[in-house]
Amino acid sequence: MIVRVRAFAWMREIFGAERTLEVPEGAALSTLLQVLGEESGAAHGALFDGGGALNGHVVLMLNRKRVDHADVPALTLAAGDEVALFPPVAGG
Repeated sequence: MIVRVRAFAWMREIFGAERTLEVPEGAALSTLLQVLGEESGAAHGALFDGGGALNGHVVLMLNRKRVDHADVPALTLAAGDEVALFPPVAGG
């Protein structure tokens, strides 16, 4: 099935602004993140910490709703879903 991935701010440089990926039917959001992380060292470092856990600073959205990191392993993707990746928000 096809899902859309959008990345923002500096994450665009690593993942591209917008793209589609094919994942197995019923794949978990965590599976998609692993696939993205395997693309390069920069991609892995942007998403995961040294122990392989999802970086706490990564903001995830699924179909325009923010995803709590604790929910990532249990969330199942469907065809046409949109996953958005945001770096931490900073500034003043």
